[in-house]
Amino acid sequence: MKELNQSTVTEFILLGFAPNPRANPLLFTFFLVFYLMILVSNSLLIILIHQDSCLHTPMYFFISVLSMLDVCYTTTTVPQMLVHILSKKRAISLARCVAQMYTCLLFGITESWLFSIMSVDRYMAICHPLRYKVIMSRWVCLLMVGICAAYGVVGGLCDTFFAMRLPYCGPNEIDHYFCEVPAILKLACADTSLNDLVDFIVGVNVIVVPLSLVVVVYVNIFANIMKIRSAQGRIKAFSTCASHITVVTMFAIPCIIMYMSPGSDPLSNSGKKMALFYNVTTAFLNPVVYSLRNKDVKKAFLKLMGQGRVRF
Repeated sequence: MKELNQSTVTEFILLGFAPNPRANPLLFTFFLVFYLMILVSNSLLIILIHQDSCLHTPMYFFISVLSMLDVCYTTTTVPQMLVHILSKKRAISLARCVAQMYTCLLFGITESWLFSIMSVDRYMAICHPLRYKVIMSRWVCLLMVGICAAYGVVGGLCDTFFAMRLPYCGPNEIDHYFCEVPAILKLACADTSLNDLVDFIVGVNVIVVPLSLVVVVYVNIFANIMKIRSAQGRIKAFSTCASHITVVTMFAIPCIIMYMSPGSDPLSNSGKKMALFYNVTTAFLNPVVYSLRNKDVKKAFLKLMGQGRVRF
């Protein structure tokens, strides 16, 4: 009978936001507008990079991949969260919960490693400009993105597999806005020490290793920039890195606070809000940062708008 009870959980309840008839419509409107802006801004950036030949460079190729990952990541969680804000029943089936958990890990891990690849691209552009186009060929860029995706697939599978091999016999209420591994493990009816070890190993490979690579690469970049004699040349070189450093910082700070800082608890109120910030805000700010600080993107946008007026 005990074994039967351990296999009876077929759905979970996402507690998410506390039921509030007055506040929930406002929350729904806020997140819906944010989600639509994420879709529009990232899609527009992808279209600009695809349409304008001046943006057919490795750096913009990686930016377009980042935009696609942001759209995919938010789409796995935000639409369901919007439905649950206005719904009385906030249930999610076991299969959908597993799928959401895996896809979040897949896109999150891929994005983490993509940031390190983008820093390598900046290193090659600044420190080896004459060989940049030869080394960073289209096939090399595709291979780099493929490696990032492979890390995402393997890391997501490991974390999800070890989480779902545990028995879940109730309660089935997840104290989070979406299905996340730490929140799921809290409901397991068995020892989770092995899962904690797996989470630690995955966390090191997802956060510590890529960010360490970014730091090492930028130390070398700054060392080479300081060798440039003209102040204008140094400023120009620094400006090419500013957008990437800003985006990496927005990605790294929430991840470090939630998962790597001493005494951190991703299931605390601050941890859940930080996860929500990462899920929604960074996906919106990434294209904003890359467009506002980039003359090439602005020119491509104006050119696209000009073509639209001519056709009209």
